[in-house]
Amino acid sequence: MNSLKDVPVGGRAKVVRIHGEGAVKRRIMDMGITRGVEVFVRKVAPLGDPIEITVRGYELSLRKADAESIETESLFA
Repeated sequence: MNSLKDVPVGGRAKVVRIHGEGAVKRRIMDMGITRGVEVFVRKVAPLGDPIEITVRGYELSLRKADAESIETESLFA
């Protein structure tokens, strides 16, 4: 499984599935990160937390632990 955490800076990925349940999954989905959406990784902090992404035109910061629960497939565009 590839997670959003594994996408390199400048890379794009398509969300395949969000693992987890309850508040964590709801928080991720409230950010607009849902199955099938394209995510662009803009920046990763030096220690890997947080990860800054662009989703649906919005710039967001995501915890590394949350990014690990987002299964992705890479896009070459």
